[in-house]
Amino acid sequence: MLQFITKPLFIYIFRCLIGFLIGYRLMLLLPQFELFWGLLSIILVISPEEKDSKKLSIDRVKSNFIGSVVGLFCVSIPVDQNVFLIMLGIIITSIICHLFNVMNMARVAIVALLIILLQKHISDGAITPVIRFLTVAVGCLIGLFITVTTSYLFEKIK
Repeated sequence: MLQFITKPLFIYIFRCLIGFLIGYRLMLLLPQFELFWGLLSIILVISPEEKDSKKLSIDRVKSNFIGSVVGLFCVSIPVDQNVFLIMLGIIITSIICHLFNVMNMARVAIVALLIILLQKHISDGAITPVIRFLTVAVGCLIGLFITVTTSYLFEKIK
């Protein structure tokens, strides 16, 4: 009856549920920070693939950091037109992803960039992009930890 639920599907759902619960709990515990972006990063980093899941998650962490760092860089550029700044960020992010050989994860890097540049900030402070960078970074590390830990546990169960 439930034969469509494969082992990789079960593992992915399990990882996503753990990631969601951790991210959601952090959002509730620390409402003063924009931890939705950390929750989003947790889910983006978790790998649905059983094969090479650790490598793919590490690549996603790298690409999230690339997009976040480029976003922080772009925030420091005094430009009147936000659209041009975002376009510049997309170009720089794509080039850096190519240089670091993570083009397969460039879309994740661009999402991280957009999180920092596009979404309206809850607080008006100049520190908001830095807080977003940190929440994305924490989310990436949590997602990577979940992937590595569950990979280890599922290998031991085999």
